[in-house]
Amino acid sequence: MAHGDITHVDIPVEDLGRATAFYSGLFGWDIQEAPGFEGYPMWQAPNKISGGGLAPRSEGFTAPRSTVEVDSIDDVLRQVVELGGQVLAPKAEIDATSWWAVIVDPDGNEIGLYEGATAEPDAAP
Repeated sequence: MAHGDITHVDIPVEDLGRATAFYSGLFGWDIQEAPGFEGYPMWQAPNKISGGGLAPRSEGFTAPRSTVEVDSIDDVLRQVVELGGQVLAPKAEIDATSWWAVIVDPDGNEIGLYEGATAEPDAAP
């Protein structure tokens, strides 16, 4: 994915089982818990491009949140405030090769940020 691509959409839910049955039945989404992400089943649309998660609804997380891939979360976070937004959740590690953060735009919309390892593996000589 490239800088600026929407990579993930979290949907806040109250009942994971009910939400899993609803979205898989309605849209044919493949919904499974990924190892290390217990209680956070991830969905994959049939096109294998769109995906996201079913996240427990909580205070401050009541509407779907799109996540945008960026080249550098650090660079984006430096620009957020000067462009009129705010940082809601600072950069945090997902695993050794990927990170996330959450910002709020000037209109109050939450946007997730994702930075992951995008380097091509070394080609064999």
